[in-house]
Amino acid sequence: MRMLKRAVKLILSRGITTCPSRLSKRNDLFHVHPTVMQALAEHKPVVALESTIVTHGMPYPHNLRTAKEVEAIVRAEGATPATVGVIKGEVHIGLSSEELDHLAQCKNSLKVSRRDLPYAISRGLSGGTTVSATMIAAHRAGIHVFVTGGIGGVHRGGENSLDISADLTELGRTPIAVVSAGVKSILDIGRTLEFLETQGVCVATYGSSKNFPAFFSPQSGFTSAYHVCNPQEAAELVASTLSLDLQSGVLLAVPVPEEHAAAGQEIEEAIQAAVAEASATGVTGKDVTPFILRKVNELTQGKSLQANIALIHNNARIGSQIACALSKQMNDNIIEKLTHDPGNLSVDSKSDIVVIGGINVDFIAKGKTKTLHFGQTNPGSVCQSFGGVGRNIADSLSRLGHSPLFISATGADSNSDAVFSYCKHMNTSGVSRLEQQSTATYCAVISQSGELSVGLGDMDIHQQITEHYVSQFETQISAATLVCLDGNIPASTINYVCSVAAKHNVNVWYEPTDSDKACKPFLSDAWKSLSYSSPNLAELFTMNKMLGVTTPEVLPGTLDEMLAVAVALSRPLLEHLHCVVVTLGASGVLLCGEHDEGTVNLQPRKHKRQRTLCALHYPALTVTSEETMNVSGAGDSLAGALMAGILRGQDTDSCVRMGLLAAKMSLASPHPIAPTLTLDSVDPTKTHTQSWPTPSLVWKE
Repeated sequence: MRMLKRAVKLILSRGITTCPSRLSKRNDLFHVHPTVMQALAEHKPVVALESTIVTHGMPYPHNLRTAKEVEAIVRAEGATPATVGVIKGEVHIGLSSEELDHLAQCKNSLKVSRRDLPYAISRGLSGGTTVSATMIAAHRAGIHVFVTGGIGGVHRGGENSLDISADLTELGRTPIAVVSAGVKSILDIGRTLEFLETQGVCVATYGSSKNFPAFFSPQSGFTSAYHVCNPQEAAELVASTLSLDLQSGVLLAVPVPEEHAAAGQEIEEAIQAAVAEASATGVTGKDVTPFILRKVNELTQGKSLQANIALIHNNARIGSQIACALSKQMNDNIIEKLTHDPGNLSVDSKSDIVVIGGINVDFIAKGKTKTLHFGQTNPGSVCQSFGGVGRNIADSLSRLGHSPLFISATGADSNSDAVFSYCKHMNTSGVSRLEQQSTATYCAVISQSGELSVGLGDMDIHQQITEHYVSQFETQISAATLVCLDGNIPASTINYVCSVAAKHNVNVWYEPTDSDKACKPFLSDAWKSLSYSSPNLAELFTMNKMLGVTTPEVLPGTLDEMLAVAVALSRPLLEHLHCVVVTLGASGVLLCGEHDEGTVNLQPRKHKRQRTLCALHYPALTVTSEETMNVSGAGDSLAGALMAGILRGQDTDSCVRMGLLAAKMSLASPHPIAPTLTLDSVDPTKTHTQSWPTPSLVWKE
């Protein structure tokens, strides 16, 4: 004890030297509009729309009116529109009315293809996204259907000039369904179809024949490989493509409506004249299409513009119907493995991780003023989301490429229905649905800055996650690489799981949940079977008090003090635990564990052994108060992403950076776990272009 006190004093007196770091200005350059994020989170149909039609396809105000009409058609069909554009160097997936106005009237806006995205972002420019750039953004957000007018293709003479649109190669490497009116007749349609075949893109005409359309004309003289007759058949084709994980897209070619196809011959003649004029005047590259469209509109006295608008409206209507049919099929095909009888479970037997903990239905109320006045009504917003520490961690792992077996309990009520509907992407086969019980609910009131003001919880059902119930899954627990427990479950259940883990040499991660529940494994020797724990400072204090360690009377204030105390209080736990991850909120995270070439070894241990210990501090990523929507899931996102990185064998730096990125996404989302969380979104090499905060070795034995 004297040695521990002396160590704390020594660290505090010397202070902690940290290396200077450069914080990145921004982490995620893709911004999903809240309405789009909500629809994706609730597994509702979403339709992506490109914005070059706004910036380069039509003159103002036709461009703005058409864009808003197309969005209205998508909504009328029951889907959520997500128009994609680049605004001041940031990719927006879903635009507000003001942002659409900005793009429609923006002078010298950039036409942004895959090639142009880095430049537009680096220079803070605004522009309309082409088919390829829109596909990239839509896929990143988890949108499966994208509607456009017509895609690019192989230009005439492309066999010599190699002038081939990036749209075609994007279709070959991005799994998304593109609904278009085929390709423009100014292109080499035959070679375009051959190139798509080479890229492995499935091409199907929407309708009763295989005739491939040529934008203003329902027939081009070429045929698609297949055809689909209705939204359901189209959705089945898209779903099959996605389920095969081919990483290539589907092109659904929709012929222009017959009433507008009549003008096709006149428009075709105008196109040929415009092509000849473009060639004679030296118009080349990406300037060709805008030039020809303007010239054709002049020659046809506006008929081509009206036909253009009509086919885009038609594509939007059909594309939205396909998106709705796809959403219904995907939801219907997910089998919910629920049971009222814990002894009659059908459970997926193989999983590298098992998560045991609570499910909550959360109601998050955020104030709109700097100060909340209790005893009266405050202006604010209220949204429903789905939480619970165990559920959050299982959700995070599920979105990051794992399929954790999640063991929990809910009531047999409407809240439970909502939970299972939202959690269809997770393996909930271990969740018991109990009659005469209420699903856990939690209500949080947070300030304008995102800090928790007060929380209320009805969590009694968590006590139904009993030792007897969990013992039904002993085979899965004993075979797992990692088992995660949250502090909501009864202490007896924690003791049972720890005994199974010790017997089968399974690593256990304990997430304390709050300072009152942090003590549960320490009521007995169960804590000695833990491998990881991720407490905050208050929870770390509770753990040490249960071990009889003297702790400071108040939480430390400065960063140096926090790190010193966290190191000193982690040391007793490391007598048995492999690693202690101390979360420090806005001050980042402290890893305490085995020293390994200047860092902390996070990989699961096979056997306990003597080791040199150290502590490594990682600063948090910057999140402004304007960006912060809630703080309820940041710690769980961090823990889930850390576990995902560990299970994937990532190095310590990569694991922590994944965790910090996931936490930042959580803070900026109305949901505890951001619905847009993916492996790509937390890949430090893909999503963080600036220098990372430098970790500092703050202690070594």
